[in-house]
Amino acid sequence: MPVDDFAGTATARAGVNIALVKYWGKRDVAANLPAVGSISMTLDGLDTRTTVRFDSGLDTDRFILDREDRQDPRVFAVLDDIRALAGLEARAEVLSTNGVPTASGLASSASGFAALTLSAWAAAGLPTHNLESEDRFLDIVRRGSGSAPRSLLGGLVELHRDSGHLETLSSPTDWSLRMVVCRLTRGQKKVSSRDGMQHTTDTSTYYSTWVSEHPADLVAARAAISAKD
Repeated sequence: MPVDDFAGTATARAGVNIALVKYWGKRDVAANLPAVGSISMTLDGLDTRTTVRFDSGLDTDRFILDREDRQDPRVFAVLDDIRALAGLEARAEVLSTNGVPTASGLASSASGFAALTLSAWAAAGLPTHNLESEDRFLDIVRRGSGSAPRSLLGGLVELHRDSGHLETLSSPTDWSLRMVVCRLTRGQKKVSSRDGMQHTTDTSTYYSTWVSEHPADLVAARAAISAKD
């Protein structure tokens, strides 16, 4: 039964992750399931910080990103999914700050939806242990951004295609790596990743071959990581 009188607040931080072996394209657009697996590096110091406050006194959901009111259906869908799991009716206020330029190609949506789902899940009073293997939680994170689950873990992380589960291939303390990020332009990228993926899937004569050869890229990357090469 829905809870009529509820107030809960939680804050979460998730690091930007940069793909070393990238996924591109969906095998299920509605469920936002990646066509292939992927391996990424989660960056410390470049992240998204999000606070979610559920409050029965609120009339509507509100999303504020970098001090600006935003209307993002994906954000509100995450809140709806979590409300349904928790049996809540309370609306939510979301306050989020990106540590990198938004929608510029630096994976702010991945860190953003990881931090959003983490904070909303906790604020709704849902259990927070072993979330990296909690299928319902991972489904919600992924629907916001296909690469967002990778931002839940530090170091070098693999997101498995078939199971949707995460695996740490190298922890932040196992291998001291650095990534240089240079900002060369200002403003948002002209084509979103989601639109770019669909365009590639629809028009590239190389796409199906790339998908079929992708598992070999993952094998090579795992071996290189294991050898610290």
